[in-house]
Amino acid sequence: MAFGFRSERARDDESRRLAEARVADAVPPGMRIAAAWSWRLLVVAGLAALVIFLVIQLRYIVVPLMVAMLLAALLVPFSNWLQKHRWPKWAAIAVSELGVLAIIAGLIWLTVRTVISGYPALVDQTLLRWEDFKHWMLESPLHLSEADIQAWMDQLIQGLQEDSATLWSGALSVGSGVGHFLAGFLLVLFATLFILIDGRGIWHWIVRIFPRKSRAALIGGGEAGWITLSTFVRVQVLVAFIDAVGIGLGAFILGLFYGGFPLVVPIAIVVFLGSFIPVVGAVISGAIAVFVALVFLGPWQAFVMLLIVIGVQQLEGHVLQPFLVGNAVKVHPLAVVIAVAAGGFLAGIPGALFAVPLVATVNAMIVYFARGDWRTHPHPSVADVIPPTRGRITRD
Repeated sequence: MAFGFRSERARDDESRRLAEARVADAVPPGMRIAAAWSWRLLVVAGLAALVIFLVIQLRYIVVPLMVAMLLAALLVPFSNWLQKHRWPKWAAIAVSELGVLAIIAGLIWLTVRTVISGYPALVDQTLLRWEDFKHWMLESPLHLSEADIQAWMDQLIQGLQEDSATLWSGALSVGSGVGHFLAGFLLVLFATLFILIDGRGIWHWIVRIFPRKSRAALIGGGEAGWITLSTFVRVQVLVAFIDAVGIGLGAFILGLFYGGFPLVVPIAIVVFLGSFIPVVGAVISGAIAVFVALVFLGPWQAFVMLLIVIGVQQLEGHVLQPFLVGNAVKVHPLAVVIAVAAGGFLAGIPGALFAVPLVATVNAMIVYFARGDWRTHPHPSVADVIPPTRGRITRD
């Protein structure tokens, strides 16, 4: 009886296998391959969506930490250079972090001081240009009267008054925004300080949560990603400097001076700082340069300034950013453009700011893993990640 029961069960199993084989044969091989890829892609997409959701929810922590990573990537080579020249480690770290804070604060202070000192003249010149504009509109072929212009201004003021509730709500939220900014600023300072002190130890501590067999690959991949990130930051500073020099030189050629004080300096500073904020920074800094030229020089000079700004920004957007930055971080120019667009769509300005360095760092780590260099070369050098024959910036 037991033997007959086992035979019957074996026949049932064989019949079921044959039925499954017939069903499998009925599905084309291409469909089976597509299905196998599909569920795996869905798992990867779900994991990516979960990560993006968590990043957005923890943005007040993630954004300062990523800013600290960018600052540390810029300062670590300088700190190491000081230590190689027999500076104490604490002194090299202090000079690095306090130095960059002093530079940024000095640039902002110089710009604000220039704006405050020139504000009365700016108001007077703006009113003068407004009167010139009104005079031109009155004599234009549009046949406008002063009453028409005044009615247009009244409508503009009325529109602002109708939106006062929105403006007040935005003003009331400034307190919360300032609190978040201060908390994020302190987090950036402390995170940068700890990365300068023991960044390698922090990464090794993170790697310890992974299986032992994968730690060598993760340590080497982290070093490869760090080399790429450091290169990107220094190239980005170079791009911002070129933008500032280009637009500042254009303002100097146009003769943007008032009362013997060169307006070129604050314009160049605003452009330099604005270059680190994708899209919005370039638009605002360029608009400021054109507005200053309009107020102090006139419409034709402002038009020339506009052409200069557009030319420099086009050079940055189509040459410097895709090719200089893209080649330096070993990412295709199209990937650079797509990364900025996708980052801006998902997370606004912070997403556009961190998209390219994030993609470049992850790409460098994946390439390092895929080549298997960690088996024989666990600590990659600059030449391994960014070949020197390409003429890129190297790490000290």
